[in-house]
Amino acid sequence: MGWSTSQLADLAGTTLRTIRHYHDVGLLAEPERRANGYKSYGVPHLVRVLRIKRLTDLGLSLTQIADLGEGDEHPREALRELDAELEARIKRLQVARAELAVILRQESPTDLPAEIAGTLANVDLSPQDRAFTVVLAQLLSPEALTSYAELLKGYTRDPVLVEFDELSEDADEETRQSLADRMRVHPHVLEVQAAFPNPISMYSGSQHSEKFVSQTLVKVIVELYNKAQIDVLVRMSG
Repeated sequence: MGWSTSQLADLAGTTLRTIRHYHDVGLLAEPERRANGYKSYGVPHLVRVLRIKRLTDLGLSLTQIADLGEGDEHPREALRELDAELEARIKRLQVARAELAVILRQESPTDLPAEIAGTLANVDLSPQDRAFTVVLAQLLSPEALTSYAELLKGYTRDPVLVEFDELSEDADEETRQSLADRMRVHPHVLEVQAAFPNPISMYSGSQHSEKFVSQTLVKVIVELYNKAQIDVLVRMSG
């Protein structure tokens, strides 16, 4: 006498829903039915369910198991591929754990690359400058990004920079020009210019094209800063 669906599920350590799903996706053959219409499962069904369960526990998807067919009791190639995938996943997780340890230890931000997050953890950037730096980190080469992060280590929001951060969009001509003149000779601005005398050189090692970088920076600046602030930036470079 065969087993019922619930008995099969119990023997296999799974659920009725799982057994029915295996039927629905074609992984488990339908059993014969008793005279009363109830399903009657045999040993081959139990072996098949246990094999499916074991392979899914190891990490194979139901689709991959279906592709193996029913006759291959030791799918060597599929298991080797799975082993390689697990090895790569473990390496990624190890890297993630190492980065997480640094973030927790230094209380560093999570929106910046790990290699500079700790450096900039305590830098007092305005929300706009911080967002700009996050985007910039995606455009610079690793070397340029490290150099830029080092420049920001000594960054402080002194009165001139605070004035720029709080500049209203309706600031008059005299206010804009005065601020541009003072920012042009600001120590932080001079340091950036000394480190990157040619703005293009700042992005020379980028994985993106010069055109893409330029278009991205324009978009970011327009979204983050108001018209008066952008005008001050233009005056500074004029």
